[in-house]
Amino acid sequence: MPQACADTRVIKKFLATQPGALKLARRYGTALVCVRYRCDKEGLTRYTTVELLVEEAPMQKRKSVHHLVAVELGKTQTFGMKNRLTENGAEWDPDAYVWRLTRSTAKRLGLLDYVVSK
Repeated sequence: MPQACADTRVIKKFLATQPGALKLARRYGTALVCVRYRCDKEGLTRYTTVELLVEEAPMQKRKSVHHLVAVELGKTQTFGMKNRLTENGAEWDPDAYVWRLTRSTAKRLGLLDYVVSK
């Protein structure tokens, strides 16, 4: 935020279709989301700010933190980690040679870099 608007508070907020924002809606078109009127601490200066939509993109669905992931560790990495993994509910999968645990547990243990697709 520019220095001039740093110590301000919002006094009014209008959607693009409401009176008080129509002039700016004509100027910015469908990109206008809302208009905010702000004033400084002393109440001497009013600022008009606009919120614009600048990009639209599809969102990727986030993976659940409870989703099971496979973590593949090298023999040297497994040495001190085995107890921590079992204490946190991870299970060893001898067929795939990976540890199975939730994504949140892998994150907490700092193992997200070792997640593989098996």
